Amino acid sequence: MAREIVLDTETTGLDPRSGHRLIEIACVELDDLAPTGRHFHCHIDPERDIDPDAERVHGISRASLAGKPRFADAQVVDAFLAFVESAPLIAHNAAFDRGFVNHELGRAGRAELPAERWIDTLGLAQKRFPGLSNSLDSLCKRFKISLAEREKHGALIDARLLAGVYLELRGGRERRLDLEAAAALGVGAAIAQAAYGARPRPLVPRLTDAEKAAHQAFVATELKGAVVWLSFEESRS
Repeated sequence: MAREIVLDTETTGLDPRSGHRLIEIACVELDDLAPTGRHFHCHIDPERDIDPDAERVHGISRASLAGKPRFADAQVVDAFLAFVESAPLIAHNAAFDRGFVNHELGRAGRAELPAERWIDTLGLAQKRFPGLSNSLDSLCKRFKISLAEREKHGALIDARLLAGVYLELRGGRERRLDLEAAAALGVGAAIAQAAYGARPRPLVPRLTDAEKAAHQAFVATELKGAVVWLSFEESRS
């Protein structure tokens, strides 16, 4: 499985075509469907006011962005592009984030990130849970991913939550545990760890002599003695 980037943004409003801008962007790196711990995150001066409805959602004010870099500054656009490289980009309702990111890239004189690079977790969730609410909050609750740190929307916390949701949608948690167990123990060690020792107090046999004789006759006549367990009994004798 290739490197992937989970991305989330916060904005001044709903539509970049109306002049709205990015104010926060965050990316979380995945490798083989598991977070690596590496991330990219920054707040951005949008050079315009923030709609009150948007501010109520993310809690970011224009005043709090004073002195922050603009998206076109190298410490944002160059660092962002260097971090994502050519990896697929995962976002919830990806068309929204893609529209804003590509709008900012265009303003900065950079090439857009094509639609085929984006994976929409909302679409994945709708296919898996048709007819249900598939917001990020709803999916976190469905997958028992803690929302304790999420008082308001924020790009970095939402990207981390979305990474967990994406992992669940792709079946990655179980796969990761399997890989970690195999790497840590090895096949032979895993088998050895699973083996049970002898009982300190053996169970009393419940087979009668007649039942034992009937079983031995069945093995000898019907199976012609071709049974696997006899080889183990011979090896222990």
